[in-house]
Amino acid sequence: MDAGRRPIVVVSNRGPVSFRRDGDQLRAKRGGGGLVSGLGPLVAGTDTVWIAAAMSDDDRAAASGAPVDADGFRARLLALDPVRYRQAYDVVCNATLWFAHHGLFELARRPRIDTRWRQAWDSYRYVNEQFATAVAHDAPVGAAVLVQDYHLCLLAPMLAEQRPDLRLVHFSHTPFATPDGLRVLPSDVRHELLAGMAAHAACGFHTARWARGFEACCDDTLGWVPTTFVSPLASDLDDLRSVAAGPECATAADELDAAVGNRRFVLRVDRIELSKNLLRGFWAFDDLLTRHPEWRGAVTFGAFVYPSREGLPEYLAYRQEVDRLVQDLNSKWATPDWTPILFDPTDHFPRSVAALRRFDVLLVNPIRDGLNLVASEGVLLNERDGAIALSTEAGAFEYLRSAVIPVEPFDVSGTADALHLALTMPAAERARRATAARDIALSRSPADWLRGQLDAAG
Repeated sequence: MDAGRRPIVVVSNRGPVSFRRDGDQLRAKRGGGGLVSGLGPLVAGTDTVWIAAAMSDDDRAAASGAPVDADGFRARLLALDPVRYRQAYDVVCNATLWFAHHGLFELARRPRIDTRWRQAWDSYRYVNEQFATAVAHDAPVGAAVLVQDYHLCLLAPMLAEQRPDLRLVHFSHTPFATPDGLRVLPSDVRHELLAGMAAHAACGFHTARWARGFEACCDDTLGWVPTTFVSPLASDLDDLRSVAAGPECATAADELDAAVGNRRFVLRVDRIELSKNLLRGFWAFDDLLTRHPEWRGAVTFGAFVYPSREGLPEYLAYRQEVDRLVQDLNSKWATPDWTPILFDPTDHFPRSVAALRRFDVLLVNPIRDGLNLVASEGVLLNERDGAIALSTEAGAFEYLRSAVIPVEPFDVSGTADALHLALTMPAAERARRATAARDIALSRSPADWLRGQLDAAG
């Protein structure tokens, strides 16, 4: 941290560490997710306090009333009422706010704002109250409190009453809905949500587009526009290189070489998540093979994905639909010596890094995405001047647009055309784009993203 900076408190739903029981002992391990991978190395070993929810039974067993040192972090996990936490997390955060910001609602059926939903909103308020109390207790005098994401939008007004000395900044890692998109929420909920965010010193976003969406929603509902800033998160190059140099990555690379051989390699690395648009990516690959028979047997599609939010029925159904589609396409196109889609629905980061090093085409086609670090990870890791086919609805497109092939996420035939263009692009053009993309990706670091929040705190 820079000398003279305020003390820092990070507040997020998912923490920097999680716990698991090993016999009679609880052992800490580094938490998962983009926030931890981006921010963790910057605050580990410092006096930064990181407050998060205890998400499992073992986390709750390890939770205490004060921050503890665990895996290099000063972390405090909050043992929230598990029933109320699940209501807030599943019903409000995952099934409502996530859907609204990513434009995922099938409006003829969802959302359904009924008594059960209102109870969940009360639980969401309860979770924010518990976080506010914990921050008020733990934060050093005059600290910068960096609140992360849509799980904690109501915290600021509650905390300001208890600790007016603190400077609060909110950062949204998702897109932000337009006023029309946010009107799926009742007016009282919409007002409480936006007023809670507007009570921070500033609200940050990965792109100017999402900041404009938030500003428009505030103007529409509150009648005024809060202070915003833009500070995109960057991939941690040192962390990526460390994984790439490890033995697990080397083994995965050997296995991948054996499976792909001399064929061209199209890749996607994603969660099995509705917003990531996996189905249309596979449909586009099917269309590519249908309209361009020269690619049959000559290209392999590696889909290295992992399940997400399977406690929600929409996500479980989506996972099953993805599984069926991959099976159907492999049955349709496979030959005795060629499996068109290499599908691996497990979370194995060294394998993903190995794949990102060797792709010829990286497909990143989300319906909507706050940023998407896979695009920049691919740019930094790839060793073959691979082309990036990137959704115009990913936040990363705002920065990489000059160096990628644009993909409109609902246009299946257009995505197939983008794959064909990428596969046939001359080597000199691929090299030019790859160099330009790397320069853009290297122009920022995770420290720049953190500095943007601290500057906003003042």
